Amino acid sequence: MLGQPMPLLVPQVIGVRVAGSLREGATATDLVLTVTEILRKLGVVGKFVEFFGPGIAKLPLADRATIANMAPEYGATCGLFPIDEETLAYLRFSGRSEESIALVEAYCREQGLFATADAPQAQYTKTVDLDLASIEPCLAGPRRPQERVPLSQMRKSFAAALPLLTKPEQPGAAKPSPSASAHPSLQDGSLVLAAITSCTNTSNPSVLMAAGLLAKKAVERGLASQPWVKTSLAPGSQVVTAYLKEAGLLPYLEKLGFHVVAYGCTTCIGNSGPLAATISQAIEERGLVVASVLSGNRNFEGRVHPEVRANYLASPPLVVAFALAGRVDVNLEEEPLGADRAGQPVFLRDIWPSQAEIGAALAAVKPAMFKQAYATVFEGDSRWRGLQVPQAATYAWDDSSSYVKHPPYFVDMPVTPAAADELHGMRVLAVLGDSITTDHISPAGSIKLHSPAGRHLVALGIEPKDFNSYGARRGNHEVMVRGTFANVRLKNLLVRGSEGGVTRYLPGREVMPIYDAAMKYQADHVPLLVLAGRDYGCGSSRDWAAKGTRLLGVRAVLAESFERIHRSNLLGMGVLPLEFLPGDSAHSLGLTGEEVFETLGLPHFLEAPPAHRQIAIRLTRPDGSQDHFAVRVRIDTQQESAYYKHGGILPYVLRSLAGLSRA
Repeated sequence: MLGQPMPLLVPQVIGVRVAGSLREGATATDLVLTVTEILRKLGVVGKFVEFFGPGIAKLPLADRATIANMAPEYGATCGLFPIDEETLAYLRFSGRSEESIALVEAYCREQGLFATADAPQAQYTKTVDLDLASIEPCLAGPRRPQERVPLSQMRKSFAAALPLLTKPEQPGAAKPSPSASAHPSLQDGSLVLAAITSCTNTSNPSVLMAAGLLAKKAVERGLASQPWVKTSLAPGSQVVTAYLKEAGLLPYLEKLGFHVVAYGCTTCIGNSGPLAATISQAIEERGLVVASVLSGNRNFEGRVHPEVRANYLASPPLVVAFALAGRVDVNLEEEPLGADRAGQPVFLRDIWPSQAEIGAALAAVKPAMFKQAYATVFEGDSRWRGLQVPQAATYAWDDSSSYVKHPPYFVDMPVTPAAADELHGMRVLAVLGDSITTDHISPAGSIKLHSPAGRHLVALGIEPKDFNSYGARRGNHEVMVRGTFANVRLKNLLVRGSEGGVTRYLPGREVMPIYDAAMKYQADHVPLLVLAGRDYGCGSSRDWAAKGTRLLGVRAVLAESFERIHRSNLLGMGVLPLEFLPGDSAHSLGLTGEEVFETLGLPHFLEAPPAHRQIAIRLTRPDGSQDHFAVRVRIDTQQESAYYKHGGILPYVLRSLAGLSRA
């Protein structure tokens, strides 16, 4: 990228030996949620995962893609499946030319990449076994993709999670008086969002057909989605709409409220839009823990909807089923979805489609649909084609735009980078726990009115109804830096009992939004540090989680472990990733976040071979006493060291283009 090499440490490769076949009632989504649970427990961050074995032949390419696409959720660098006859069949079915298919086959066979029955087994760092016959219907939640819950255990699981999901009470905060007009049907565990979302789950014909067939049977039995459930269908491709229509199933989904709303990211990324006013009122007044069920990949805290505290991933047919039930604190293997027209209970098993029925419906998926849908995919509609496009060689920045602003990455950048120095006098901006996701660091959902970003937009004369989302405004650094660490579920241990993007401005006890504190620190030229636990930066590979961190003035993050992509992104922005040594943590070392920190030995490290990975940290406590401890510097290659010394990859590339860079 930009003429730069992509250095990569030789990875460990974990082999997953797949055997058997999925049993009746199990879906590709159930399989991928199980794989995510297994591999997260195993620990595959920074590793490749290759699936092999006799069971692979029982998995169509769409199921393989569903599993591979979840690699960020189970933590791997990538999930690999062999290239085989099934791959070629998919290329042919989806409209690729015979010439292209022949080239793929010839190249892969010549390179030894084409899998055959007599091919020798590869050697793996470690091998785990996966029996497809063991896969059972399940969901994952309420906060992470690896929190798998068997369908039969949903009631118990939600009850166990409820105390941890309840909104913390703020000292001295007045409790609102419940209104008689607030939605009386809602309670803890009520489902308010049911979304078949735009992801690999929603480009997989087998689970989409299963959802359509289940909807058809439900409608024929007289069932309906509960009125407090906001439903939506956002296919991953226009081809999905075509084959659901061809199979005659789309009208039944629409009858249950699953109308096509978009072909892009929706509920999974926080773009579901507002809940009904009476529902929002009931949630706020009664402090309810309501839920969502969606067929996406990610359900991290604060990501799906700011008012929804319990979020579950599930297959598209289970999304429909839970919309019928209207709640998640239910065991759908034993409790009915509702009653039919005769008043008789209807159970999930009564309307669940068989594999034979799904297979018959798949006949509606035809190669011509792919060719037709993608023949003009790059042309766009009349509005796209009618856009006025400037002819200049460079982008014409519009100072009045609230969506795209000239970023400050090169402001006051010297021709040559300053000599590497220690990081002195770092104050702690936040003390965070385990599994802090990029959604915690840089939320992509709605912008709250009274947040720093909301106040900024109001100051520009923008009404709250036009705020849009952080994801939509990611071309505006003024909005995004104000949204960094602004997740409504963030828990900063510097402010005990808090929830949301607040911190203490040290050395005092004044509590304020993280952005406001960061700007005060910047005005005083105080560099910042973030302390965190395990798996820091898991989730989406969101560049703004690193960009916003750097623009806040954070110079280093000290965590127990990093997710691979976020570690790389931090370095790319000139933020130093540091890891506690094994057995150490902020808690074990007695760190409160009130200390002042500085590095000892960083310049020497940057000049040393990559094998030399430790430096010391000196801390000064509020009482003036000092201590030292060792940390590991997560600059893994010489090229990354060069990026860091230049203040990030962007200054390095610019100086390289100008012929000014030096290692």
